[in-house]
Amino acid sequence: MQTRRRLDRRHTMAENSRIADFRNMSVNDRRTAVAEATGLDTEVFAQIDATAFGPEQAANLSENVFGVFSLPLGAATNFTINGTDVLVPMATEEASVIAAASNAARMARPQGGFFTSSTQPIMQAQIQLINVADPHAARSRIFERQDEIIDLANAQDPKLVEVGGGVKGLDVRLVEAKSATYVVVHLHVDVRDAMGANAVNTMAEAVSSSLAAIAEGDALLRILTNKADLRLSRARAVFDKELLGGAEVVDNILHAYELAAADPYRAATHNKGIMNGISAVVLATGNDTRAVEAGAHSHALIDGRYTSLSTFEKNAEGNLVGNLEMPMPVGLVGGATKVHPAARTALQIAEVSTAKDLAEIIVAAGLAQNLAALRVLATEGVQRGHMSLHAKNLAMSAGATAEESKAIVKRLIEEKAFRFDRVQAILAELRSGGSK
Repeated sequence: MQTRRRLDRRHTMAENSRIADFRNMSVNDRRTAVAEATGLDTEVFAQIDATAFGPEQAANLSENVFGVFSLPLGAATNFTINGTDVLVPMATEEASVIAAASNAARMARPQGGFFTSSTQPIMQAQIQLINVADPHAARSRIFERQDEIIDLANAQDPKLVEVGGGVKGLDVRLVEAKSATYVVVHLHVDVRDAMGANAVNTMAEAVSSSLAAIAEGDALLRILTNKADLRLSRARAVFDKELLGGAEVVDNILHAYELAAADPYRAATHNKGIMNGISAVVLATGNDTRAVEAGAHSHALIDGRYTSLSTFEKNAEGNLVGNLEMPMPVGLVGGATKVHPAARTALQIAEVSTAKDLAEIIVAAGLAQNLAALRVLATEGVQRGHMSLHAKNLAMSAGATAEESKAIVKRLIEEKAFRFDRVQAILAELRSGGSK
């Protein structure tokens, strides 16, 4: 197993993301295992404990703060990405997500794991021009003076330009609306390792007056678009047919995928499964889940039809090949990525040094999560695993101890009665010494 990966990293990666018996370890033992796998000191985990991020710190991120809200933060194991192992940090309250992603990554390991690539980190700002008498001519006038507009925009962020970013071009669209034809200018901005919202919004506002003068109209909206279709990341993996369960399971997964590709009702749930993995990593690393989700779902609309974000095929050996390409506007600078202690820890665990690294890890996690969900649907059905975990949550809600929870879960599965009143009855029976 290689210990370096193609991504732009300058320090040691996780030696092995396949940590034996990780799910059954105590929290402290998991911290030790993660530290050993990544080369981090266990002290790094102190910054994600509850006392490390209280209301005072939270008040710097949001408004009207009266407390903090915590979610489970875990690591998906078994991931090999571009030849090197990596532990994938995930923050989610939904049971089975991290385990499912880890299991899918295990099935990709014999075929080399995940292979990823990305476009340049181009975000787009939109400037809406209204009250334009001659939209077609205005479009031409803007293109004639595009160098002037680009220079003005880049003057707003010389540091970004210095590190290789900044406006790389612009486009002008004529949008036919109900009451008017709008001239909409797009600035194409290379935001480097930032998510980029602040940079592109500042640029849009700075050039709006000049654009309005050129178009002989008025500027109205000046804001980025979350349809980040110029900032794409891709992940590809081959999932071993034997580990999946054989040729019939592969065929059934393909049938499930094809329904999602053809039917928007199925595609909505199919893509939600992808986003279970995507959003968990985005949230864990302090990035904007709403921006990523908006970009993802808009990208799933092709020729006016909502469809699957991913594709699945069968290769010549009969193994399942999965591909996922989608917008991934995430960053390592600004916002919660630097302020939130848990986000800083998550980024250290993932060992990313560029936004591109992070984007590709996120898309790999999304593909893994997608495959895991399809496999469950094509075999045992979703309820068996989900309800087992739901039963455990019910038992904990009723105040059961760890040992009592095991007995309650076993009974609920046998009875197929996943109700809180049944949990209470079984718990009362256990504590009274009865059995049934």
